[in-house]
Amino acid sequence: MNSLFPVSSVAKAHDSDTSADLCLANARLVLPDRVMTGALTIERGVISGIEEGDNVPTGAVDCAGDLVLPGLVELHTDNLERHIEPRPDVDWPHLPALIAHDAELASTGITTVFDAMRVGSIHSGKGRYVDYARKLADELLAARAAGLLKISHFLHLRAEICSETLLEELAAFGPEDSVGIVSLMDHTPGQRQFRDLSALKSYVAKKRGMNDAEFAEHVEDLLSLQRRFGSKHEQGAVAESGRLGAVLASHDDTTADHVATSAENGVGFAEFPTTLEAAEACRAHGIAVMMGAPNLIRGGSHSGNVAAEQLAGADLLDIVSSDYVPSALLLSAFHLAEIWGDLPRAIKTVTSNPARAAGLGDRGALQVGRRGDVLRLRRVDRAPLLRGVWSHGIRVG
Repeated sequence: MNSLFPVSSVAKAHDSDTSADLCLANARLVLPDRVMTGALTIERGVISGIEEGDNVPTGAVDCAGDLVLPGLVELHTDNLERHIEPRPDVDWPHLPALIAHDAELASTGITTVFDAMRVGSIHSGKGRYVDYARKLADELLAARAAGLLKISHFLHLRAEICSETLLEELAAFGPEDSVGIVSLMDHTPGQRQFRDLSALKSYVAKKRGMNDAEFAEHVEDLLSLQRRFGSKHEQGAVAESGRLGAVLASHDDTTADHVATSAENGVGFAEFPTTLEAAEACRAHGIAVMMGAPNLIRGGSHSGNVAAEQLAGADLLDIVSSDYVPSALLLSAFHLAEIWGDLPRAIKTVTSNPARAAGLGDRGALQVGRRGDVLRLRRVDRAPLLRGVWSHGIRVG
């Protein structure tokens, strides 16, 4: 698997120095290669010891056989955008939205998140959307520096190729922003995620209240933007990713040719390839494959694309993302454990694999020296029930 996760220049986390000590004993520890009954000790926010056995030292938390695993690592979530715009054209105050988003993720076991923010806007028509990423990023970074957030937050810039202002908005960011991921998003109608225009109509027309004529005009506007800016924006976004020191991701690759282009661009992982052909091509090029947890839980894609479960069965699934349902991430890992009959392997898809793909070598596994981001849970009717969430050794859920 090492070839799938190239080393990245993503900056280290700038989390608060606040940390705590903790011992979780008599637990079933989900280690990288096995599940072991033992005790895990965290000192100054870092895992300092792992001991086998059911002994409960003085002052330790007796987990009574509960599972203990690494905190979840989320690379792509639309959840922050949902909080800042709970309804179309409703701009919610950003700091309360950030705090609510952070608390929600902590409550689901996510201890590291790359918050997806769109860059690239359209300023006319019913399908318009305006720039917001620079302002929101400033507010997120300020909240992080002030110690207002429970978990680790990084920036993920979703570069909308089919837009008017992508390169101008990307230029507003610099290496000092520690952008972790830049993903290439091409939502041009008739290809990739929206090969079926009815899926696009269901998504956009309903959300924006478009009638048939307005939807047809919206489609033509997007096609015009692709003709005018598509190639320039893609090449520019790849260059900007390098300037920012970010990991580059592709989005909705559909054909082997799409993946070949992604490989030429230096893509590190593929978000939601839409076909088996694309996933197989990713494997051939050493590009890690990420699929959505809702796809896995529902048994298929809401857009009619390839099922994540099919890729899991074909050994073509490396990373899972919560996408638009934060609580789905933990549930999906246990669903994969049933498919594969291998809990440690399944847990890696939501912990160490995404951490490595994003260039974070300090977390994602229960190993001495790693960050004290850990979860305690037990199974209830096959579903994982969280009983404790710790970020850097501090309980946050």
